[in-house]
Amino acid sequence: MTEEQRTTQILERSTAAGSAVVDGSGKTTTAAGSTGAGSAGRDALSAAKESLEDYTLRFAPRSYRKWSAGVVATSALGGIAYLADFSIGANIGISYGTGNAILGILVAAVVIFATGFPLAYYAARYNIDLDLITRGSGFGYYGSVVTNVIFATFTFIFFALEGSIMAQGLELGLGIPQWIGYAASTVIIIPLVIYGMNTLAKLQVWTTPLWLLLMVVPVGYLVVSHPESIDSFFAYTGTSGESGTNLASVMLSAGVCLSLMAQIAEQIDYLRFMPPRTAANRGAWWRAVILAGPGWVVFGAIKQIVGMFIAVYLIATLDPTASVHANEPVHQFLGVYREMMPAWLAMALAVVLVVISQIKINVTNAYSGSLAWTNSFTRITKTYPGRMVFVVLNLVVALVLMEANMFEFLNTILGFYANCAIAWVVTVAADIAVNKYLLKISPKVPEFRRGMLYAVNPVGFVSMLASAGVSIAVFFGAFGSGVQPYSPIFAVGLALLLPPMLAVLTRGKYYLRRTDDGIDLAMFDSEGNPSQAKLLCHVTGIEFERPDMLRSAQDGPDGEPQYISSLALSTDKTGELVLPAEN
Repeated sequence: MTEEQRTTQILERSTAAGSAVVDGSGKTTTAAGSTGAGSAGRDALSAAKESLEDYTLRFAPRSYRKWSAGVVATSALGGIAYLADFSIGANIGISYGTGNAILGILVAAVVIFATGFPLAYYAARYNIDLDLITRGSGFGYYGSVVTNVIFATFTFIFFALEGSIMAQGLELGLGIPQWIGYAASTVIIIPLVIYGMNTLAKLQVWTTPLWLLLMVVPVGYLVVSHPESIDSFFAYTGTSGESGTNLASVMLSAGVCLSLMAQIAEQIDYLRFMPPRTAANRGAWWRAVILAGPGWVVFGAIKQIVGMFIAVYLIATLDPTASVHANEPVHQFLGVYREMMPAWLAMALAVVLVVISQIKINVTNAYSGSLAWTNSFTRITKTYPGRMVFVVLNLVVALVLMEANMFEFLNTILGFYANCAIAWVVTVAADIAVNKYLLKISPKVPEFRRGMLYAVNPVGFVSMLASAGVSIAVFFGAFGSGVQPYSPIFAVGLALLLPPMLAVLTRGKYYLRRTDDGIDLAMFDSEGNPSQAKLLCHVTGIEFERPDMLRSAQDGPDGEPQYISSLALSTDKTGELVLPAEN
């Protein structure tokens, strides 16, 4: 019997018995243990049942992680099928010219790769998402809620962007009004995100070959059949008409691209399901982590440059007035397809490409956004409403953005958002790379469990707020127009410098509320992977793997120690089950 089947049986027994559960010893207890916290027990049971598919709020146990490193990497990379890169590349190319835009793309790619690597490694090695990593990397148990909001904002902004692109394709190809297309691109995603990793992995693997064919072939054809387009591309100076390199234009381009920095959190939502790293799979494991983790930005940068290339081709070679639609991917690919095949087939393939791309990325946006909102809401209210509530919330917000025509203000929206994303991701990366490995002030093993962490750790929390606040002020011209284009530099610089400074000043005092979780059982196996040993949670009556467990503050009827899962602790409103702080 699988763990999922066994857990379902326990849940069914508990429901039939009026929230009673049968533990491993055969004793019957209430779902809330002996605390009387029935609502906490019911919330924990509800969360446990739903998390059989996605492990919301939780460490991803080894018993669930049955995919190979290659499958996980392919699934994660399927999430970067979005067409927004083509729009971003076209927009900055049209605004600042090819040379400035390419340099901006490369600057952003280097920053994103360098900061994404430690985050991806921690997710794959310890099987936790970016919120759980953030908690123990300078933010505290409640402090990381603000970063969850930043990430959730990322998911609905880019859901809206991709939905807008799909609506453009439906209008062009089928004559469907855009407002109906916005609704259709939203509703179609809901049934696909009811389940978690199992469904998403299949969807991404099955659709990737067709997506690659539709994406790569037309670009290759354009380069081979129209080699002169390459010279036109590099000579393009944008709307400014200025030749040469301009540092301000490079940084403005980089700022727009850096809005994608939070994409690493979506990659991590897949990477947390990586198999244990062993001597046998070490090479494949590292390749998958690097390729599907920070490596996503390599593919992203290529797509941005390709989007710029096609846009310049449409403007300079076909029709100078094409700049009106040259930043819309459906028009970009339709223009190239028409050179290769009959008009009716070109239109059909352009629509198919847009629809496949939108579905591939927006199932990830909806899934990851729902996890972020659920995490935050449950932590603050101690109530688990179900992930689907926040799937709908995220999609409603995205639909409002689409109906408000956010596509027209893309550069401004992404440039502003980039400051928040940079502040968060770079702060966490700095804590891992500098505070954990160089200064050794921050605990190297990530901690995410309630009771083990302080509510707020000023090291990361203050650093993130300060770097975001200053860079946003720079972005809006508070310090003059001369420095306005350099807001990303302020965000990166402050987020790198402040965490080690505050860690030294506070002497690492606010990282751990406790160093002992009360369990006399190793957290890791001989190869350094999270242990698969299981302990019984006395609140839910379900067995969880060792890294997800703590000793409960409440002993059993005979004074014996009891254990509780981080999932159950997150819904404990009384706080009676939380271990006291160490002196």
